[in-house]
Amino acid sequence: MDRDVELLRPQLPEIIGQFIEERQLPQSFHRVIDAYYLPLAVWLAQQRHVDQTLVVGICGGQGSGKSTLTEFLQVVWAEMGLRATGFSLDDIYLTRAERQELAERVHPLLATRGVPGTHDVSLGLKTIGALCAGRAGSDIPIPRFDKSLDDRAPRSAWPHWHGETDILLFEGWCVGAEPWEDAAAPINALESEEDKEGIWRDYVNVQLKGPYRQLFAQLDVLLMLKVPDMDCVLEWRRLQEHKLRLRSGGGMTDQEVERFVQHYERITRNLLREMPGRADCVLELGRDHGIKELRFNRGDV
Repeated sequence: MDRDVELLRPQLPEIIGQFIEERQLPQSFHRVIDAYYLPLAVWLAQQRHVDQTLVVGICGGQGSGKSTLTEFLQVVWAEMGLRATGFSLDDIYLTRAERQELAERVHPLLATRGVPGTHDVSLGLKTIGALCAGRAGSDIPIPRFDKSLDDRAPRSAWPHWHGETDILLFEGWCVGAEPWEDAAAPINALESEEDKEGIWRDYVNVQLKGPYRQLFAQLDVLLMLKVPDMDCVLEWRRLQEHKLRLRSGGGMTDQEVERFVQHYERITRNLLREMPGRADCVLELGRDHGIKELRFNRGDV
């Protein structure tokens, strides 16, 4: 790994400086890149086999830094001569009409996008398959979801990827999640008041056991951005909404944030409990959002 970093070293100051400047990151981010992002980029590149796309899954909640990390990885890999692209689990949400139909047919909580069961898994599988099979001359549309409309963007607005893919990044808050095995007794007010019979959470778990297991089976490497605990998830989201209200006057109240986060609490708690031991790589985050540790769980480091 160190040798590969040294080969990049002459270009790094300019690459990193431009990356930090364009994203208006603090100068202290140089240390984050040098200590964590760069070694991770090199290690992931080493996992790839020649003439085969490496599919990397990145699991991390909102505010955990998935976007900044994925952008950096793609920048560095380009300097290494690797072609990398990707998309998010968010990009394959069911359309608004499809989720409304699901809410009427199964349970009203499925109108809210986010949990397993609210994505078009077949679209995700098709997109991953096409990107992995891409060759010179390939023209591959990549789905996009418009959160401002709460609906899938029209196909005319989807970006296109041309040619081969050396590394494919697939990121999302519950990428790689496993179903839970214990009894699904309510764990919060949302579940006890709005899903008294357990229909919604049972449906979500069935999806994790079936379609999503097939989707996540496409991953060659699983990376986890691990938040400290569920309290941090709630607090970080509250902070985001406070900033949004100051900036635009919009955003959720603290009470609305609490209800919103409860949609994802069961899966988040399960992820925090079991994924750190099986993910190929874990970035441990502190309560200040900073990275505390980079840990590899594979023996080929």
